[in-house]
Amino acid sequence: MHVASLHLYPLKSCAPLDADTLDITPRGPAGDRRWLVVDDTGRFITARQRNEMVGIRALPDGDGLRLDAPGRPTLRVPVPLPDAPRRPVVIWNDTVHAQDAGDAAADWLSAWLGTPARLVHMDAGARRAVDPDYAAPGDEVSFADAYPLLVISQAALDGLNARLASPVPMARFRPNLVVAGSAAHAEDGWRRVRIGGIEFDAVKACTRCVFTTLDPATMTRDADGEPLRTLMEYRRTPKGVTFGMNLIPRGTGVLRVGDAVVPLA
Repeated sequence: MHVASLHLYPLKSCAPLDADTLDITPRGPAGDRRWLVVDDTGRFITARQRNEMVGIRALPDGDGLRLDAPGRPTLRVPVPLPDAPRRPVVIWNDTVHAQDAGDAAADWLSAWLGTPARLVHMDAGARRAVDPDYAAPGDEVSFADAYPLLVISQAALDGLNARLASPVPMARFRPNLVVAGSAAHAEDGWRRVRIGGIEFDAVKACTRCVFTTLDPATMTRDADGEPLRTLMEYRRTPKGVTFGMNLIPRGTGVLRVGDAVVPLA
């Protein structure tokens, strides 16, 4: 087994970036989901609420971020200064005191999404713990849904697409790592895995939602509810429909496309 592809999401719910390497930190890949869009109450906005989120291309730009979207002017957003205002933002059941990225970014996002929105940044001072039911004391996560990384086997997607009338891309599932050379859903059985020179705990299968029905190319949802409808036929568990495995790193370093993947437990 080996790493077939690597993916980064600088802004939560934005378009994915393909990468040759990922620099793994305790919170997950460096630069992954360190930016978040929130509404005027401070609650997070994702493509679950606003399809247009997946149309935003957020590119690392020096110490900041460059935002692009169809028909919108490009905006460069610098990383907020250490003394920038902080605001409490809510992501799921967590409250994070994140840095506000300023009015220019807020205006740009509000115009694109058609609703009041602000951009916030997670620096070293913004802390968010991983669910203690699945983590060790001190484990942290970015603005990802719940865990530092997500891995999916390519064979899992191939098996799903064999059941669908219209195949879907891996982008529907937003993994950081795609693994080739395994059986479909081999990751379900992992408890600890070494990828390249880094070990990870495989802590919880990823439960899937309506986000999978959103076509990132068109920013519209599949009218027939696919691929979630088909996944319900063979991937339903007591905790929901699962597809992929959440990982917590137990070391730091660089992952590369082609790295070996070795289950340890």
